[in-house]
Amino acid sequence: MSAPVQPPEARVEAEHPEAAGYRAGRTLPLRVEAMRQLRRRRTLLMGGILAALPFILIVAFAIGGTPDGEDGGGGGRGGSRINLMDVATESAANFAATSLFVSAGFLLVVPVALFCGDTVASEASWSSLRYLLAAPVPRTRLLWSKLVVALGFSLAAMVLLPVVALAAGTAAYGWGPLKLPTGGALAAGDTVPRLALVVAFIFVSQLVTAGLAFWLSTKTDAPLGAVGGAVGLTIVGNVLDAVTALGSWRDFLPAHWQFAWADALQPELEWGGMIKGAAISVTYALILFALAFRGFSRKDIVS
Repeated sequence: MSAPVQPPEARVEAEHPEAAGYRAGRTLPLRVEAMRQLRRRRTLLMGGILAALPFILIVAFAIGGTPDGEDGGGGGRGGSRINLMDVATESAANFAATSLFVSAGFLLVVPVALFCGDTVASEASWSSLRYLLAAPVPRTRLLWSKLVVALGFSLAAMVLLPVVALAAGTAAYGWGPLKLPTGGALAAGDTVPRLALVVAFIFVSQLVTAGLAFWLSTKTDAPLGAVGGAVGLTIVGNVLDAVTALGSWRDFLPAHWQFAWADALQPELEWGGMIKGAAISVTYALILFALAFRGFSRKDIVS
């Protein structure tokens, strides 16, 4: 009768008594990685930019006067097209929604690409990656810790903007219902849940950028290349979505659904566009994350 097969941890402890107590799941705790990332200069700089944006908009509206809505509005694909700039100064809720509207297309892409693209590549550029793995931190554990923290910081960046906008908008324009440019309004009690839904959808829609940045971060030792590559490919997606000749093929582009959250700011909440957009974004993101883990597990780490 053959002897039972021991798990790897038991074999390590039997062969190397000094390794007793080692648990792969306890290496590189999330709090340690989070504190490392929080102290980074780029994290503080990005937080400062997002926190300053609402105040910049308030000054711009004060100088330029009441928004006249001459530009065409954005809107959810399959839903009503709205122009939030028309009612930006009606209330704090309107101002917060406008802040998300003007930043969702590009500004909120940058922190996602930065936090996810700077994870592994920065360690490689500092020549500290091989020392982390020799600690020993299992490769899967390393990627998992860095990905969770990067996504957490990305979500925090998206929450920071509307929170500051609500506070600044309340001081500048007062608290009240969210008035819709198409007519009607959302009750003041419904605005915060609806804005939370908007932030949740924007975060899910940006998972594609996160996946691109994270995958590129495992392929290169240059953080700027991973971040810039993810932002560049996201811009390419936006350009392709503007090519109407592609017809129904655009429905498979994540960028086609990036403003579907406007359906959450209607008197009757519409889920169709957001569900389609979320499904496409999550599908692309899971593929990219899987490629990152698979490639990194076989990569020869020399830096």
